[in-house]
Amino acid sequence: FPSLWSRLNAPYLCTKDGIVLHCPSVKEHSSLWENPFPATTSWKPCAERQDNELSDLPPENETTGYIFIYAEGGLNQQRIAICNAVAVAKIMNATLILPLLKQDQIWKDQTKFEDIFDVDHFIGYLKNDVRIVRDVPPWFPDKAELFTSIRRTVKNIPKYASAQFYIDNVLPRIKEKKIMALKPFVDRLGYDNVPSEINRLRCRVNYHALKFLPEIEEMANQLAARMRNRTGSSNRYMALHLRFEKGMVGLSFCDFVGTREEKAMMAAYRQKEWPRRYMNGSHLWQLALQKRKEGRCPLEPGEVAVILRAMGYPKDTQIYVASGQVYGGQNRMAPLRNMFPNLVTKEELATKEELDHFRKHVTSLAALDFLVCLKSDVFVMTHGGNFAKLIIGARRYMGHRLKSIKPDKGLMSKSFGDPYMGWASFVEDVVVTHQTRTGLPEETFPNYDLWENPLSPCMCKA
Repeated sequence: FPSLWSRLNAPYLCTKDGIVLHCPSVKEHSSLWENPFPATTSWKPCAERQDNELSDLPPENETTGYIFIYAEGGLNQQRIAICNAVAVAKIMNATLILPLLKQDQIWKDQTKFEDIFDVDHFIGYLKNDVRIVRDVPPWFPDKAELFTSIRRTVKNIPKYASAQFYIDNVLPRIKEKKIMALKPFVDRLGYDNVPSEINRLRCRVNYHALKFLPEIEEMANQLAARMRNRTGSSNRYMALHLRFEKGMVGLSFCDFVGTREEKAMMAAYRQKEWPRRYMNGSHLWQLALQKRKEGRCPLEPGEVAVILRAMGYPKDTQIYVASGQVYGGQNRMAPLRNMFPNLVTKEELATKEELDHFRKHVTSLAALDFLVCLKSDVFVMTHGGNFAKLIIGARRYMGHRLKSIKPDKGLMSKSFGDPYMGWASFVEDVVVTHQTRTGLPEETFPNYDLWENPLSPCMCKA
């Protein structure tokens, strides 16, 4: 598959001088930094409980029992699990024990709920929706049993289960045992097979009840303020979620440019980490080509640079980068940094002393990235994942005015691969393709993702 890099020497798109990309300038559009106002006024958020809305929470002695969950994975997967746990407790009229944030094998982080989220606000905000307690009830004899006992665990919950599944299969066991753990609990509640009021409750948890600790919010506000004052006067900024870490590149099984030695090292890494998928090695090349055509490969930093330039973002754009360690290091980042030199991370915006307080918990650092991206004028994702979809969903819920760009990677791969496409045609392709991929109101459809598009259940016609 011809890579972007091999084509950048051609005059039809950009020129390449060593590791520096030179692309023609593009006229800056008026809608570059925000969605058109008329397109964003038809919907308003309405997941919040109204002041005159009566509580339908039954008396404490009428609870069906207690449920407990492990929130697994990274910060954003944990956030979704917490929202789902509140919803499931509501469905079954159960009391929710404050979720435990399970140590992630990748992040090696042992953060507790109270280390990252404001527990008092969480419990207080939802007091009229779901009864939440901080710990296992005192009458339960052995706390460790809840975490380890098969008799106390519901393990047969399918992914994207319906509300009816919980009523038919889980509720009877809770009534019998009075306290049960649900695990695993990753994506264990569906969307269109759940009552709309339950989906609205999930939004209420996500957008209103789950608040980061005040010190995290305060530090994020400082970082965002520094981004807006990097030129010495008020300026706008873009947040770029760049997903091109070694693990992401390896797991994608896509083909990327590199030396023969780099490709051999990546092949060995994939064979070690994903031996079953690598066994069928003869088809890996065809698989990589197909995945790229379907838009399932992470965008390389250089590809991101060309797309942003084609959209009209100028060289002096201030860009906050939320990313792990980029595969290929500075050489891989060079085309993006040369085209947009004002790239900055939280480590460059804040002092070591300021960040040291948050290094105790990896999820605290992830929360800072989350909030700075959320507050940006323009958010750009480069690959899927919970971080990006939660950001896009929250910005939609905030009113659709903030641009959230979701590149069409499949169509872009075709444009990058067309040897006869000139720069003007490429720019037109990019602009036209992404007119409707900027976080505008979008009707939901069967099996929609509530976290990326909260429109129908959680927003109302203005």
